Amino acid sequence: MWLVLSVIFATIGYWLFNYHKTRQKLLAIQSHFNGPPTHYFLGNFPIFIGKSIPDIFNIITKMHKVYGEDIAIIAAFNELVIDLSSSRNVEKVLLAKSIKKSFVYNFLEPWLGTGLLTVPTGEKWFQRRKIITPTFHFKMLDNFLEVFNREADVLVEKLKVRSGKGEFDIYDYVTLYALDSICETSMGVQIHAQDDPGNEYATAVKQMSTFILRRIFNPLRSFPRLFFLFPFAKEQKNVIRKLHNFTNSVIDSRRKVLEREQASSTVAFDLQEENMYSKRKITFLDLLLSVTVEGKPLSREDIREEVDTFMFEGHDTTTSGISFTIWHLAKHQDVQQKLCDEIDQILGAEKKTAELTNVKIQEFEYLDMVVKESLRLIPPVPIIGRQLIEDLEMNGTTIPAGTQINIKIYNIHRNPKIWPDPERFDPDRFSKTNEDKRGPYDYIPFSAGSRNCIGQRYAMMELKVTLIKLLASYRILPGESMEKMRFKTDLVIRPNETIPIKLVERV
Repeated sequence: MWLVLSVIFATIGYWLFNYHKTRQKLLAIQSHFNGPPTHYFLGNFPIFIGKSIPDIFNIITKMHKVYGEDIAIIAAFNELVIDLSSSRNVEKVLLAKSIKKSFVYNFLEPWLGTGLLTVPTGEKWFQRRKIITPTFHFKMLDNFLEVFNREADVLVEKLKVRSGKGEFDIYDYVTLYALDSICETSMGVQIHAQDDPGNEYATAVKQMSTFILRRIFNPLRSFPRLFFLFPFAKEQKNVIRKLHNFTNSVIDSRRKVLEREQASSTVAFDLQEENMYSKRKITFLDLLLSVTVEGKPLSREDIREEVDTFMFEGHDTTTSGISFTIWHLAKHQDVQQKLCDEIDQILGAEKKTAELTNVKIQEFEYLDMVVKESLRLIPPVPIIGRQLIEDLEMNGTTIPAGTQINIKIYNIHRNPKIWPDPERFDPDRFSKTNEDKRGPYDYIPFSAGSRNCIGQRYAMMELKVTLIKLLASYRILPGESMEKMRFKTDLVIRPNETIPIKLVERV
């Protein structure tokens, strides 16, 4: 008995000795930064206990106002986390060759698999990036404009029932519009989500995003095998089943269309770059269904994980970007009026019926400034995570391999050293003269480096088409509860409840 107790106490003592030794090393690193005091075992988790999702967002973003641009945190069980908002250190991380996505992205794998967003940098990532890149060739984007125009017209029509009435939530309308757009442009399938306000897929994405956030801010996050202990573990499994069923149906639907076309000899794939964009409108899903890697086609699971990734990223992030730009325009009537004047000047009397082309969109210089300023204040993905594979020098000390890095895009865009009066909405910050004064890592709404957003041109084009179409038909006014709106973030930044606006039809 005494022997057993001795072994137990010796084991615990040895573990505590090593734990304390590791902690002293982490405290030495922390001394080169700044940061909140931490519990010896639980780190900073106690400050999040009992907090709402908007409260959590406020805490993690306001830390930089209290502790400075770059913060070193010792999280639960001696996990070192570096939170960055200085462009100099952000550049070091994003350009480092030996980094990978942080462990948080592992929580997405049951849903997204190891698609382009979640797969570690390596051979698979390079293969997938090479396969997918042609989808966003500028000639392919021109083809997408037909869909953006048509679906934006549907959105404008759907909003007629709200015109001249009380406040309503624009976010839900934009979500369904963006879902219709991504399904047709990238998958070649029409799902008519705008005719289905209770769309199951859109609801499931929101649920899944919340599950992942709750998991991140739980001490058990470091023990993935204990996930079954989370109260929402069973519900998450059911939600993922719904998401996979939806994407499987999209894949099967497109596959049947292609099989019919190929059987009747009405289409033949030509994946040579010089022919890809002119002979036929090949979608992202078409590429996945027809491409081979080392002589073998992609498996159903391979295709689904990329489709899941694109379905999520292609509608959820653009929904956030579009909706919060509308919110800014409702709050700033002078900016909205100036933008309307630009629409009148460029499109004239045909503004409500004009078919927007890429050439025409390029004429909207002020619109470009407005969109960029909106993405500065509210970047759809406000925080991105990386993990060091090799040691990296930072602030005069060595950050060890394995360290989690949070890049706070939201805070980078509010750095008063770069952005005077940073909370003020001012599109003139993005005039040519002002843009030239800033560095490449002072404004990164689509991330930067090798893992930047592959769909950023797609997103900007969709954003601009939507705003032109909307403003050509309606004046956007703030709702009475506008000032009560709070931000929350899970995978993207969202309103806590609604983005309340009013609409008045333009004559």
